Amino acid sequence: MSKSNNSGIKAAFASLAIPICLLMAYLIYIFLLGNGANFEGRNSENHPINVLGTIHKGGIAIVPILIAVLLIIVTFCIERAMTISKAKGNGQVEAFIQKVRKMLANDQLDEAIAECDRQRGSAANVIKSGLEKYKMVENDNTMDKESKIVAIQKELEEATSLELPMLSKNLVIISTCASIATLLGLIGTVLGMIKAFSALAQAGAPDATALATGISEALINTAFGITGSAIAIIMYNYFSTKIDALTYSIDEAGFTIVQTFASKNK
Repeated sequence: MSKSNNSGIKAAFASLAIPICLLMAYLIYIFLLGNGANFEGRNSENHPINVLGTIHKGGIAIVPILIAVLLIIVTFCIERAMTISKAKGNGQVEAFIQKVRKMLANDQLDEAIAECDRQRGSAANVIKSGLEKYKMVENDNTMDKESKIVAIQKELEEATSLELPMLSKNLVIISTCASIATLLGLIGTVLGMIKAFSALAQAGAPDATALATGISEALINTAFGITGSAIAIIMYNYFSTKIDALTYSIDEAGFTIVQTFASKNK
């Protein structure tokens, strides 16, 4: 499958995943959380008798959105994990780079290119592009040494610029969810508190039980929001660390290719 087809599929995935998660969240709210078995008298208007019913009482305005945010975080975390795993290739990147280094030191260019084909992944794609340019300019008598080095560096930079955006794609969705999840939870809690105190004011007489129930239902939103935000922050930092490590490996391999060419063509 070509890179353009892969890009199209990923773009379609990103545009479809969010509305699908929203739809699933509303279905979960209505049919799972709003199930009569979760409430007294099997009526969702009554008091909840378990956690699912309590979550449902958080309100249709906020709870489904919070569930959708959590589903979006999980969905894109799985998507990023699969993409980064594929970008690493078929084996350990560090071991692959060490193997390519040894082959370069022994002038085994063809073997190094074949090793890139076996490894696959982003690092292998960039290194293969650099090695192919290395092989092309090595015997080119129309270019001087500096021009050859610049040509190799340019090829490595172009290959890297094609591979790296794929690694960080959709991370912005995870970071955005990390930012808004807590805020949405707090909005839901504030709305729930307003509702609880309004009901208490209309009742005329203080009812500690009703007030405590209303507050606990409102706080469900905060719990949901903080949970989603915590997961998103942890996973965003995890993926960022993985991408930085892979980027460093690519840069290290590119530097090795250029230095090897420069040292052998003095």
